[in-house]
Amino acid sequence: MSPDSSESTPHDIYRLPTNVKPSHYDVTFWTDLESLEFGGLVAVDLDIREDTSAIVLNCANDLKLGDASVQCADQLQSAQIVADKELGRATLNFIATLPAGSKAQVKIAYSATLRGSMNGYYKSAWQRNGKTEYYGLTQFQPTDARAAVPCWDEPQLKATWTITMISRAETVNISNMAAESEVAYDPTSAPKSDGSLGTLLATLPKKDARWKITKFQETPPISSYLVAFANGPFAHLETKVVMPLSGRTVALRVYATPDIVHQGEFCLEVTAKVLPLYETIFDIEYPLPKLDVLAANDFDMGAMENWGLITGRTAVFLMDPKKADIASRKAIAGTQSHEVAHMWFGNITTMAWWDNLYLNEGFATLMGDIVLSTLFPEWESTSAFVATHVTRAMTLDAKRSSHPIEVECPDANFINQIFDGLSYSKAASVLRMLSEYIGEERFLEGVTLYLKKHLYGNTVTRDLWDGISAASGEVIVHLMNNWITKIGFPLITVTETSTGIHVRQDRYLDNGTPTADENETIWNVPLVILTVDGNGRVHVDKTAILEQREKTIALDTSRTFKLNAGTTSLYRVSYIPERLEKIATEAAKEDSVFSLSDRIGLLYDVSELSKAGLTQVSSLLTLFDIWRNETNYLVWASMLSSFGEIAAAFEENTEISAGLRAFIRNLFGPLVQRLGYEFPEGESVDIVQLRKTAILGAVVGRDEGVTQELRSRFTDYIKTGDKTRIPSDLKKPIFTTAARYGGREEFDALLKIIEDPVNAADRSAAIRAIGSTEDSSLLDELFSYTLTKARDQDVVHFCLGLEANPLARPLLVPFFTNNYEGFRKRFATNSMLKYLVTTCFRGLSTQQAHDDAQEFFKDKDITRYSMALAQALETVRTRIAYIERSHEDLFHWLTKWEERSKL
Repeated sequence: MSPDSSESTPHDIYRLPTNVKPSHYDVTFWTDLESLEFGGLVAVDLDIREDTSAIVLNCANDLKLGDASVQCADQLQSAQIVADKELGRATLNFIATLPAGSKAQVKIAYSATLRGSMNGYYKSAWQRNGKTEYYGLTQFQPTDARAAVPCWDEPQLKATWTITMISRAETVNISNMAAESEVAYDPTSAPKSDGSLGTLLATLPKKDARWKITKFQETPPISSYLVAFANGPFAHLETKVVMPLSGRTVALRVYATPDIVHQGEFCLEVTAKVLPLYETIFDIEYPLPKLDVLAANDFDMGAMENWGLITGRTAVFLMDPKKADIASRKAIAGTQSHEVAHMWFGNITTMAWWDNLYLNEGFATLMGDIVLSTLFPEWESTSAFVATHVTRAMTLDAKRSSHPIEVECPDANFINQIFDGLSYSKAASVLRMLSEYIGEERFLEGVTLYLKKHLYGNTVTRDLWDGISAASGEVIVHLMNNWITKIGFPLITVTETSTGIHVRQDRYLDNGTPTADENETIWNVPLVILTVDGNGRVHVDKTAILEQREKTIALDTSRTFKLNAGTTSLYRVSYIPERLEKIATEAAKEDSVFSLSDRIGLLYDVSELSKAGLTQVSSLLTLFDIWRNETNYLVWASMLSSFGEIAAAFEENTEISAGLRAFIRNLFGPLVQRLGYEFPEGESVDIVQLRKTAILGAVVGRDEGVTQELRSRFTDYIKTGDKTRIPSDLKKPIFTTAARYGGREEFDALLKIIEDPVNAADRSAAIRAIGSTEDSSLLDELFSYTLTKARDQDVVHFCLGLEANPLARPLLVPFFTNNYEGFRKRFATNSMLKYLVTTCFRGLSTQQAHDDAQEFFKDKDITRYSMALAQALETVRTRIAYIERSHEDLFHWLTKWEERSKL
C-alpha cells in the first residue's frame, strides 16, 4: 500500500495517521551501564498536514513517558498522553488545534531499562577479568525504534536525526554519523544550565559520576529502523579509503570489546574493498563520512545494515587472524558485502512498506554474490549461490504454506515472519534470473536509474521494474509480475518428440500434485536451453521464454541438450529417465559441456523430485554413484546435503540406515584416503574445502578409521591444550566426533570452548557439535544447559546441533512443549521463537507425532510464528509420504549396490 493512499483497508489500524509528518528528530539521552537504565528527551519537528488536536506516534510499552508538549508558532501547549499498549502507540492530545500547513515541534521526556531482549535499545553481556559487564546497542528493524525513543516508526516516514549521547566518561559512544563534538560533564561542579539539556543533565542517576556528552552530525533523511547507536567500553580498528566518485576520504572502523577487537582485521579489509566497489557499480556517491561495524556478543539476527553503523554477531564479523578457516572468511565477506550493499539499496532508497522487504534483502543478497565473485573468484560464488540461495528458495517455496515474495504485512508480528528464505533467497534468485535474461550490464544500469530517481525516497516494486525497463527496453513488469506476486515456482516437464522437445509448466509441490486452483499461475519462464552442435560447439539460447502452459521447441534430441543452463532460472526440470541418465553421464566427464552450476542444479532437481514422488530416490543414489570421481567440493557438499535428508528420513529403519552409511562411506572414504588430514601451505581453496567435505562425509558414514583419527586429535588437545592437530577447517568434524563417541571429559572440554572461546568460530562449531553426544545423561544435562545457561541468541543453535543427532531429535518436542511458556516470555519481542518452532518440530516423521504437535498448538496464540509452524508441519507430512513411498525402492537399490560392491 502506498503511504499516501486514501483508500481504507482492514489494516489501517496498524498504520499511523497521516495528519502529521516528522521532518527532523533531535534526540538527547543518557545511558548508565551500571544501573542499566537510559532516559532522554526527543524533540520532533512536524509538518502539520491536517487540522488536528491529537498526534499519534509509536511508543513501546516499556518506555516510560514523562512530560510532553507541542509548540506551534508562538503557542506552547502541554499534552495529555494516552497509551495504546496493544498497538505500541501514544496519543498526545492538545486543547488548541494545530492548523494544517503549519510547523510544530513536539517534545517528550522518557526513560526505560535496558532490555535483555536483543531488540530496541538493549544490553549485551561480556566478561572482563572474570566479571560480567554490559554495554548497550540498538536493533530497530523492523519495528523497535519505538522501544528506544518515541517516534514515527514506519519506513516511509523518513526524517533527519541529530543524536546527542550522554554517558559515563570512560565509555565510547557511536552512532550512524561521525561525532561532531565530545565534552566532559561533571554535574558536581558544572554551573546550572538553562534549557532542555540542563533539565536532562539534572536527572542523571549518579551525580558523583564522571560523564561526557557526545554530539553526532545530522543524518540524511533516514527511516527510523536504520537509526543506530551504542555505548560501551569499545575498542576499534581503523583504516581509510578514498572513494572513486567523490575523491573523499571515508573512515572505516570495526568496534568490539577490547578482548576480541583484534579479530576484526579481515572484516575491515573486506569493507575497504567493497565500499568503493559499490560506489562504482551504482554510480552514486556514498553520502556519509564514515562506516563503522560493531561486533556484538548478543544479537538476534546475523547482522543489520544500520546506515553508517552496521551491527551483528561476533561470528559474522570476527575471526582469528592467524588460524581462520575458509568458512569463517566466507561468512565475514558474505555478510559484509550484503550489508554494505544496503547502504545504497535499502538505506538511500528504501521500500515504502514491509510488503516490499525483498527490494532490500533480495537485492543485497544478489549484490553480495556479484561482489564476492569479483573480489574472491577462487570461492566460485556463483555456483555457491545455486547450492545455497537457489536451493533454499525452492525448498521453502515448494510448500503449500509458502508465501509470495511480495506479501501483505498488516502488523509487526507478520512483518517479523517474512524475514525468511523467500524475502532473501527467492527474491535474490528471481533477480538473478532477470539479470541473466537481460544481461548483467543492463540490469545494473537499470538499478542505477532506479536508485537515482528515488534518492532518499521510498519505493515499490513497480519503481524498480520501471528503472530496469528503461535500461533494457524490455517490459519488465510483464516478465516478472507473477514471480513476485504469486506463490510457488514451476516444474518444467520435458518430453521428447521426433522433431524436438515438448515442455509443460505446472506449479511444483514437494508433496502431491497441485489442484486446479493451485495450478492457475502461468510464469514467464526463461528456459535457457543448452545444445551441442555437430562440431561439439556449445550454444546457450537465453531468449527462449515459456509464456504459456506448454509448447514444442525444435531441437536435435540425438545430441546433448539441457534446460536451465547454469541453473540461472527458478524452476525444476523433469526429464524422461533415459535423458536424465545421458545428462548425468555427460556431467561426470572431465571435459563435460555442463558447468559446475549445471551439476549442482541437476543434483538438487533429482533430489527434490524424488522427495515429491516424481522420480525414484534410487535415481539420486545412482547419480551419486556415477559422480563418484567428481573433483569439485561444491558438488560433493551438495551430495552430502541431499544424502543427509535421505538418512534423516530413514534413520529408524535399521537395515536401510546401515546400508546408507555403508554407501556414504564407500563414496567419501576414498576421498579421505587420497587427501589426508593435513593442509599444506599454499593449497588451493577448492582442495581445502574438498578435504573438509570428504571428512565430514566420512563422519556421517561413521567411517571407523576416520573416527579414530579425529578422536585422537581431540584427545591430544584435552591432554595438552594444544590445538596444533585441530586445523581450523576440521573443527566441525573433530568436535562432532569427540562429542558423539566421547564422554564427560570431551563434553566438558567442548563446554569450556563454548564458555571461554579463543574465537567466535570455535564457539559456534562447539555449540553445534556438542549436541551429537550419545550419552543419555549428558543429553539431559545439555538440554538443561540450553534452557538455563545458554545466551538467548544461542538457544536455537544448540537445538540445531541436537536436531542433527538421531537420539536427541525426538527429545526436542518435549523440550519445547514442557518449556513453552518460558520460551514465549523469554523471546517475546525477538525472532527466536519462530526459529525454535521450526527446529524442534520439522524433524518429526510419524503421523502420530504430527497430530500431537497440531493438538499442542491448537489453543496457543501462534500469530508470531504461524508461518514457521505451518511450514514445519508440512515438512513432516512430506517426509511421512516420502518414507511410505520410497522405502521399498531404497531398500532394493541398496541391496543390489551391496551385492555389486562385494564382487
